[in-house]
Amino acid sequence: LPEAQLDRFLFAIRVPYPDPSEELEIIKQTAPPTSVELEVALDAGSILKIQDVVPRVPVADHVFKFALRLARLSRPQEAEAPLYVREYLSWGAGPRAAQNLMRSARARALLHGRFHVTLEDVEGVAMPVLAHRLVTNFNADSEGIAAADIVERLLRDVPRDGAARRGDAASATKDGGE
Repeated sequence: LPEAQLDRFLFAIRVPYPDPSEELEIIKQTAPPTSVELEVALDAGSILKIQDVVPRVPVADHVFKFALRLARLSRPQEAEAPLYVREYLSWGAGPRAAQNLMRSARARALLHGRFHVTLEDVEGVAMPVLAHRLVTNFNADSEGIAAADIVERLLRDVPRDGAARRGDAASATKDGGE
């Protein structure tokens, strides 16, 4: 799909091939069951209530700013973008990515039994929200660097509180500023 279409997906979850023993179990279990009993996990009313609650989960300003920094620093055109972003990406995450980081982080907070969003919630959803939105260039492709690798480095390097975690993100070198 074109980048504009990929950006409309909330998550992209990469599922690797199973190892040989897992694949053998899959093959063995391929016979159709004679009957299946389903157990209701959530009824329609519960789902609607959850959909109503998620957008109202409180978020502190520093958490919003962290999500914004993740999205903005993934853009190679940004002056503050790390060198590896400018070197390996043709296109970074747009405003929809930052919106989806926050929407997903709110849902993650609730799933973890909290009624507020933490930085860890944003970090926990960053990979499936961001990786499919970053477009690698020839440099990255030729060196075997995937968009997911860039997201991992951003999570390591992007300031959580306005101060750099591992050196200034804007001056981070190809190897992550080390």
